[in-house]
This record gives sequence, C-alpha cells and structure tokens, in this order.
Amino acid sequence: MPGRATNLGNVVSLLGAFVATAMVMGLLAAGLLIPAVGATGSTANAGVKAFDDLPSEFTTSPLSQQSRIIDANGKTIATPQEENRIIVRLDQVAPIMQKAQIAIEDDRFYEHGGVDPRGITRAAVSNLKGNDVQGASTLTQQFVKLTLQENALRNNDKQAAEAAVEVSAARKIQEIKYAVTLEKEMTKDQILQGYLNMAYYGDRAYGVEAAAQHYFSVPASKLSLSQAALLAGLVQNPSKTDPFNNGPEKAQARRNVVLDRMYQLGIIKAKDWKAAKAIPVSKMLKRKDPLSNCDASSEPYFCNYVMDYLTDPANKALDALGKSGPERLKNITQGGLTIQTTLDPEVQRQALKDLTKRVPTDNKALPRAQGDKSKQGKSRMVGAAATLVEPGTGKVLAMVQNSKYPRTAKERTAYGFTQVNWNVGTNYGGTAGSQYGSTAKMFAIVRALETGTPVNGTVPSKFASTTQSAIYPLSEQGSSCKADSDWKVKNDYPVGGKPLPFRKATADSINTAFASLTFKLGTKTVLDTMTKMHVVDGNGKPMPCLPSAVLGTGIVTPIDLASSYAILANDGKYCPPNPILSITNADKKPVKIGATQCQQVIDKDVARGTTELLKGVLKDGTARTSNLGSRPAAGKTGTTDEHVESWFVGYTPQRAAAVWVGTPESQTPMNRITLAGQWYKGVFGGDIAAPIWKDIMTEASSGLPERDFGEPSSKIMNGDKVAVPYVGGMSVGEATAKLKDAGFNAQVVGQTTSSWSYGLVVFTDPSGTANRGSTIGLYTSTGYVPPPQPRVTPKSTPKPKGTPTTKATPKPTPTKPKKKG
Repeated sequence: MPGRATNLGNVVSLLGAFVATAMVMGLLAAGLLIPAVGATGSTANAGVKAFDDLPSEFTTSPLSQQSRIIDANGKTIATPQEENRIIVRLDQVAPIMQKAQIAIEDDRFYEHGGVDPRGITRAAVSNLKGNDVQGASTLTQQFVKLTLQENALRNNDKQAAEAAVEVSAARKIQEIKYAVTLEKEMTKDQILQGYLNMAYYGDRAYGVEAAAQHYFSVPASKLSLSQAALLAGLVQNPSKTDPFNNGPEKAQARRNVVLDRMYQLGIIKAKDWKAAKAIPVSKMLKRKDPLSNCDASSEPYFCNYVMDYLTDPANKALDALGKSGPERLKNITQGGLTIQTTLDPEVQRQALKDLTKRVPTDNKALPRAQGDKSKQGKSRMVGAAATLVEPGTGKVLAMVQNSKYPRTAKERTAYGFTQVNWNVGTNYGGTAGSQYGSTAKMFAIVRALETGTPVNGTVPSKFASTTQSAIYPLSEQGSSCKADSDWKVKNDYPVGGKPLPFRKATADSINTAFASLTFKLGTKTVLDTMTKMHVVDGNGKPMPCLPSAVLGTGIVTPIDLASSYAILANDGKYCPPNPILSITNADKKPVKIGATQCQQVIDKDVARGTTELLKGVLKDGTARTSNLGSRPAAGKTGTTDEHVESWFVGYTPQRAAAVWVGTPESQTPMNRITLAGQWYKGVFGGDIAAPIWKDIMTEASSGLPERDFGEPSSKIMNGDKVAVPYVGGMSVGEATAKLKDAGFNAQVVGQTTSSWSYGLVVFTDPSGTANRGSTIGLYTSTGYVPPPQPRVTPKSTPKPKGTPTTKATPKPTPTKPKKKG
C-alpha cells in the first residue's frame, strides 16, 4: 500500500513553492486570485506561520448512502435514499476505473503530499495561455471539499455547504491545510476509496458503484476501459456531460479526452485506446434506475406500508432507528441500512394472480355513478384486496390488491389507478376501512363461549326472511349501545323464531340468531371483545356503539381482520402485524429490534371453541365450496346490505388471510354484475372472496405439514349442565323469572293444545337438564282441547256373485344369468 504523506519539511517546501508560484503567476492554479506576497525573509516566515495557524482538525462523517428494502428471499424492493449512493471498498472497484479517475483528475496522486506544485504550475500556465481551463486541485483536495460539503448537508447547514465550495483564496488555502493534514492520517488508497464513493457522476448518481449500475447496469468491479473512461470524465462537469440528460455526444467527447490522457501516460496500449474510442457511447448505455422510493418499487403498496411502519414512533421495537418520525426517516434514507421484510415473493406473486383472476384489474362491472349521463361517463370498478399473516409471529407474508399504482401525474387520475392501499389503515397510507358484514359475528361467538354458551348449545333467534324483518324494539336492546329506534333485521332465508343450534346459526350466518344473542350478552360486551381482539376502524377508533356493529356495519381493514382471526389460530394470543424480519447497518451489523409483543387476549379454550364453530362454515356452511380439503381450516363469510361489500376471513394453524371484494370508490351494490366472465345476481362473501381465499391459502400452505387445531374442553363443547326447573302452569313472566334464577334465558317458541288457561306454560324444550346460560323454549297453552272424534268403523262391501277371489301372484324366482363363454 502506498505510504503516507511527506514530512513537515516537505510540506513547508511545498508551501514555499506554492506561494512562489502564486506570486509569479498572480493567481492560484485553479484561477483564483490571491494577494501577492514575498517568498523570502520575514514575509515568508510570516506566511508559513499563518499557514500553520490555520485549523487542521479534519473529520469525515459517514457518507449518506441509500438503504435497501428487500423481501424475505433477499430481492430488492426499494432503495430509500437522499442520495443514490452505494458504498464500496476500493478492491470492489475495477483497477481500470481507479486508473482512469487518477489519470484525468490527478495523475501524480501517488507522488505528492496532498498538494501538487507541478499541477499548480501546469494549470496556471495553461490558463494564462488561454487554453482549456484546468484546475490544480488534487484528488485529496477534492476529497476535502466534497467531505466538507457532505458534512454540512448532513447537519442541514446550508451556509457551511456553500462555504465548502466558495470561490475564494481563503477557502482554497484552508482546503490545502486540510489536505496536508489528511495525508498524514489516511493512506492514499483510503483517500481514493473515499473520493470514488463521494464523487458525483451526474443524473443523481453519487459514487462509482451507483454510477456504474445506473449507466451500465454493472457493478463497479466489472467496469470496462471504455465504461471507466466515461465515468471518470463525468466528474469534472456532470451537469453538462452525463449522457442521459445531455445526449451521448458530449459524454463521448469527454470520454475520449480521458482515453487520450490514459494513453499519453502509458496506462493503456494503442490497440486498447483505439478499440475503446471506437465504441459509440449510445451503444454502451444500459440504464438502470434506482428504486429510489416506493413510487419506483416493484411492490409499491407494500413498500409504502413498510416505510410508514418503520417511521411510526408508536412502534417502540424500532426505537434504534430514532425516537421521532423525521429522525427515523433520515437514518433510513442516509444510513445504508438493509431492511429485510417478511414478504414472501412467491406467495405474493401467486396471491395477486389469484385475486385478479376473479376480480380483474380495470374491470368495469359496476354501473356508472348515479346521475352521470355523459357519453364519457365510465362504469366503476369492483375492488379487491387481501392480506396474509402468520399466526404466532404476526409476519405479513403477502399484501395485494387489484388496482394499479400510479407513477406519473397523469396516471394518478386515470381509471384503475390509486395510491391508496386498501389493506391498511390511514396511519399507514390506507383507508378508513370497509364494512365487514358477518365476519363480525366471530366476536359474539367468543363472548358467548366466555359466558357459558357451549359449542353444542343453542342460541335465541327471531323469525325473519329476505322479505320479513324481525323487530327488536328499544325495550329489548339493553341500556347501552342502543339504536335510535326499533332495529329491523332480515335473514338470507326464512328461519328463526326459536332457539337454534349454535353450530347451525354460525354455519348459516343467521342474522337474527346473532342479533338475539348479542342482546342476551349485552351489546357493549361484544364490542369490548372486538376492541380487546384488536379490531378497530381504519382511523384507529373503536367500532360504533350500535347494535348493528355486531353484524359488521363498522369499517375495518383486511390487515386488522386477518390479524384478529389469527388470534384464534394462535390459541388466543394476539401478535401485531409486522413486516420486518431484520435490519443491518452499513457495516453489516444487526440493528437491535425489539421482539414481537404477543399477548394472550382471550382464553385458549375459548379460542379453540370458536374455531370449532367456524370450521362448520367451510364444512357445510356459507363457504362450503372453499374448504381446503384434508387441511383443517376455519373462517367466516361476510356480506353487507345490498351486496356493497363482501369478505372471507379464514385461517389454518399456520396461516391467516382476509379477502375483501367491494366498492372502493362508492357504495354501489354488487348486484347483477359480471366479473371474469361470471355473472352474479348478488355478490355474497362465499361467491368471490372465499374462492380467492382458498386459492391464496392453498399456495401459501404448500409444503407446510397439515396440522389440526387444538381440541376444546368438554365444558366449552357441552357447557355446564344444570337442572331445568319445572314451570308448567306458570305464566310466561313467572316461568321466565324462575328460569332466569336458575341461570337460563327463556323464549316463547310455540303453542300447544292444553286444558290449562290460554297463555300458561305447558312444557319446555329442553327439559330435564340443559346448559347453564342457554335459552329454554317455552310452549304455551292454547286454552283449548279438541273434543275426541267418534271412531267410525268402515262397513264391508259384499262381493258380487260370480266374482272370483283374487289371489296374490307369486313372485318369480330370480335365476342367475349364465356366464358368457
């Protein structure tokens, strides 16, 4: 390795030569005027003392360099940056590139001590003769200037940054002092490495590695002679010679100057010189733009989510990046970090394919906006989005939607484009969410199991159909979270009016069963269950305190719903969604990240019981056509009024996913529409969202062992059996009170004939024993017993004479067929 700078005597001698040259020429080699001073006697001594008195402490700060966001397999998703720079070691730069840069900028680099008197003289003479203006700054001086500028910019000191490149004798002399000092502290190779990483090569490419990749799509270690000469030539005036912004002609002329200089210095041979000059620059270029921000990313929606996640101060596990959002953003865009995410690229690719197969991008299934009579009026698209997470870790494995991400101003207003991520909330650049329909019933199931209703028990219901509503008057709605008036609820088919098996109510998603159950449990307690299971709207607010919220009239995002259902797969533990696997700094050392804070939010047994009920949805319920075959799975469909939004959320022990299909731009019903060649009278959760979920989960589960869910306890399955009091002969009020004292609820479910007075209870169903907390059906008296009907004996008709008696025809005895030859 070349040695360090010359000793102090040589420095003083160099300074004398410098001052003498300045006196003779009247200017500094770079063309900067300085006061003429004598070079001998007391004046020279004073000059040397003044020079020695200049500040000499010179520090270099870490360079601002791009960070990388990569997927779980290491592929780059984006390179967040303030400057497109990739730091490399000198041995990672092709030797020919090193020689080219030295040849054109400072061919005596390895010979001088930081300042080159020959260069000063040569430049001064050339400038006085009116030839091309030449500078006398050595690579070391240039490195000093660039470092001072970079340090100032990193400290947001614009005044210091301007001073670092100010055209003045004072600044030049201070630069020389720093250069002399620097060469005592750093080797030549260290200085060259710093220079090559710091220099600006035009078109937002800082440092030789970023420049090599940007202009030629090769690393700096693979640069050819012609490529190296082109890059080396750009440094002098990149704003005028970079080939992308100024055309290849100027870049080619400058490249040839570098090649000529290399030939003159004997660095390259004649045949190499001629061959390199013969290559047109236009044919050398192979542009590779950096993924400088999420707009340029291959996964822009996920990338924006990751950036918002990283810079959110609420994520305390990432405090090593900074305490505030701006501090974190600065460290990410300047720190050369490698941020590995949880995104599984193959699952992501397949999920998008599965999603758009059934809900294509740019579809025009929905009618145009109401009142739009213009000829240019366009139909609106049906949107779809899906998020897949891993129970037990919260890792976000996939995040897709069927829109296109706009990369130009024109695309921002074009059909089918949006910057909004439909999978996440507003704090991460998304939406406030969408109504989630019957997927909300899961939380009533959890609350019911917590309070004693067993899996194999019954739940109350009122009769309703698609045309006839069940009425829940204010008097039945409890004391909190009441509606403004009577609440009307319909079912998807005629059902109800008596206690229904909990399994059937869940599998068929019977609205009146869950409305009645909710009022039995208390609306507020069900909404509190949603909150503790981390379902909030996209603005981070709890669901509205209304009875309809338990049927999914609140709004939620796919990522929150997937993460909440993952609690069930994880035996009651909630793990916050997390897109980050690891972070390493520019030196490849790990950045400390706090562990995922999983919390037990519901009882393990309750989680398993809920899963047992939700398995029925895929077995013989509203999503029976979307089960995963032999792989155990559970989930819930969701459809809102008028088919405006539809959902399926489901899980296995290893994966959980939420799929939304709806109307991102309006509340247009998805009725009588055609998507991907399929006509739908009305879109239910089981029609599109559930099949998409099945396809995504099948791919995401490929290679994973088939694991079953944990078994719930006998108590969760069958409840706490207690005796049902005898209430025959009581009024409905008396019977209800007695049953309530025994731990039951009561509901009149029918009438029966009885000699007891009208309206008195005759019997119950069930009787004997029942699960504590269950609903007992009451059968009341009609007050009437029908009189017995007289028994009529039919008379035999005499047979006419001569009529033969009919005998049964004997059955033929079957014979075995003969075997054919």
